[in-house]
Amino acid sequence: MTTHEAGWAHAAGALAGPSWLRPPEDVNALHPLLWSGTARRADDGGVEVGGVDLRDLLAEHNSPAYVLDEADFRARARAFRDAFKDYDVFYAGKAFLCTSVARWVQEEGLNLDVCSSGELTVALRAGVDPKRIGYHGNNKTYPELRRAVHAGVGRIIVDSFQEIDRLVEIGGEQAVMIRVTAGVEAHTHEYIATAHEDQKFGFSITNGDAWQAIQKVQEAEGLTLLGLHSHIGSQIFDSSGFEVAARRVLALHHRVSEELGVTLPELDLGGGFGIAYTTQDDPSDPAQLATEMSKIVEHECRALGIPEPHLSIEPGRAIVGPSVCTVYTVGTVKQVALDGGAVRTYVSVDGGMSDNIRTALYGADYSCTIANRRSEAPPTIARVVGKHCEAGDIVVMDEFLPADVQPGDLIAVPGTGAYCRSMASNYNHALRPPIIAVRDGGTQVLLRRETEDDLLATDMG
Repeated sequence: MTTHEAGWAHAAGALAGPSWLRPPEDVNALHPLLWSGTARRADDGGVEVGGVDLRDLLAEHNSPAYVLDEADFRARARAFRDAFKDYDVFYAGKAFLCTSVARWVQEEGLNLDVCSSGELTVALRAGVDPKRIGYHGNNKTYPELRRAVHAGVGRIIVDSFQEIDRLVEIGGEQAVMIRVTAGVEAHTHEYIATAHEDQKFGFSITNGDAWQAIQKVQEAEGLTLLGLHSHIGSQIFDSSGFEVAARRVLALHHRVSEELGVTLPELDLGGGFGIAYTTQDDPSDPAQLATEMSKIVEHECRALGIPEPHLSIEPGRAIVGPSVCTVYTVGTVKQVALDGGAVRTYVSVDGGMSDNIRTALYGADYSCTIANRRSEAPPTIARVVGKHCEAGDIVVMDEFLPADVQPGDLIAVPGTGAYCRSMASNYNHALRPPIIAVRDGGTQVLLRRETEDDLLATDMG
């Protein structure tokens, strides 16, 4: 037993945690796979991101705060752009979107997915070329579609027969893609797997709805069918699902050519590539993904004897997810005795499910570290929890923290760029934290912290 393991056993009171969790060699280390590219622990023990000490950032902007590493974000965007150089790469606005980020996306040569009128508003305010916008959603209303058409969005991803009817009624010229479900079960949480049959998205290939939708669009005046769109889910590490989906979607693509005499020019393979939330996650880099997915399409098209369509992908969280960490302040530390004599350390912070619902919603795992100092104390298994009136208000389910964690410490949670601020709420009338961009030692407020005036602005009492 190493010194660290002995300390862990003593401090944790024999609480084992999940089977994969093992005490780290150095509880102060920042695992590079989990953190943005500029994150480092300084000589005095504080964590820096983008050359900015997180202690100084919170002293100015208060706690909690989302910290976005601009250089890392741009580097990840460029990595996908360069790896998938012959593709159209769409950034997922739903993961996180604000005016500045929309501008960065366009500046780095990416396109942008939106799935609501609000997201479209932000994109247009940022000056994003409407032709580079794709509009998603399973229940696009008539006013939403009319606005998208009049704004000149480059493509609308059609998701229902009613939507086709609405577009025809709106009139004008509009390019569309048809979202199809390929019957592929992605190895992910049920709520973020999107290509199996029993769910709300798309037209089923198996039951013939996809073929019927294709025919309907082809016959519709003013609609141009760019191609088919397939998305098998989110937080995906295994390319085998894409292989099966591509085979089924390309077979349908080929059928359109054979039976309708129409060669569809494009194909969107979706994406939803995974990121590392814990050391157990092993995401592929963009170059590897590009090679694997291009080989899949090349092989299937060669087998069918058809030309390869122009391809699009949607990396999802893989760009913004690792670029953000959330920084909290510890308020209380509580030792709770469990059955069998074990003890769990509960570390309560000044945020929680209002700024990161994913742990409560999906059972998502995260990592964390003390960000204001270095500690020589042995590691102990801790559960980082929020301040809300819910037993399920958990930020990090299990993590090794120094046994001397105490009120006033800063806790930084990496990998919080995707679906944290965008799904944040005012539960318990909490104020949503700011997004602070950091780069080269400077800071920029992208979204300010909410105030109590914001809470009362819609209260008409």
